[in-house]
Amino acid sequence: MTIIIWIIQLIFVPTVSPLCIGVIKKIKAKFQNRQGASIFQPYKDLWKLFHKDEVISKDASWIFRVAPFIIFTITIIVGASIPLFASFLENNITSDFLFIVYALAIGTFFLALAGMDTGSAFGGFGSSREMTMSALAEGGLIFSLLTVSLPRGDSNLFAISGSNIVSETQFFLPIMLSFIGFFIVLLAETARFPFDNPATHLELTMIHEAMILEYSGKKLALMEWASANKFLIFVGLGSNLFLPFGLAQTADIKQIMMGISFLVIKMFVFCLAIAIIESSMAKYRFFRLPDILLISFILNAVAIGFIK
Repeated sequence: MTIIIWIIQLIFVPTVSPLCIGVIKKIKAKFQNRQGASIFQPYKDLWKLFHKDEVISKDASWIFRVAPFIIFTITIIVGASIPLFASFLENNITSDFLFIVYALAIGTFFLALAGMDTGSAFGGFGSSREMTMSALAEGGLIFSLLTVSLPRGDSNLFAISGSNIVSETQFFLPIMLSFIGFFIVLLAETARFPFDNPATHLELTMIHEAMILEYSGKKLALMEWASANKFLIFVGLGSNLFLPFGLAQTADIKQIMMGISFLVIKMFVFCLAIAIIESSMAKYRFFRLPDILLISFILNAVAIGFIK
């Protein structure tokens, strides 16, 4: 039974992640009084890209060619290493929160390298902006995960999610402060408003899109899929570390199904919140973004202070 659960854990993120993007787009369309595409449109887009030919610049090196495979593989590994619907699973190799943070950082590193590799001006400034945002967001991300790990005295994400520390009164305030800080980092790391506009190719607004502008066909599909995977990974971390209710505590089939049901509900709430944010505000100027990430860092530092 445990093997089956691990298989579900492994395939859940790449299977469901495009649906999250489709749900956000659908909700945003409804807010704009449009019909909008189907929530399954991202799957159709990936299918279409996987069946298209690729055009690769003659100036591209091996980095440009292998980066999509590295980035996608990292999201699969990380997606299988975080608690999604069960907290009783044991993984002492890749479930340490520092491993998760720096595995994602490696993916960002190769994404930035790929953006610069062809010598494109768009790729260069996109990579520069991405590394700036990542450097500023990394501290807030580590501190937010540290906040939930300190009361448990364990850095393993499955152990943290199983402890349900948010239900303890003395930890409620710092956990909520840390959650707000984490949510800001989520928006930054997943290229959402107000940090980036995932639906545009305008020079003044794009960060993530600038880095993958030279990609086409199958490699572009992997890049888009990896981006959706990363979004679901952050949603899973936010759902099950800061709001860890509904997680399966044993391998009972009923608890597993209930855990998946609760995860789907929490995913929808995150998608709804992000859709509301993106429908009610504009993207910020680039030089205002560090101030928002500084707020995230300060909130998490204050939360750690409360716990200590």
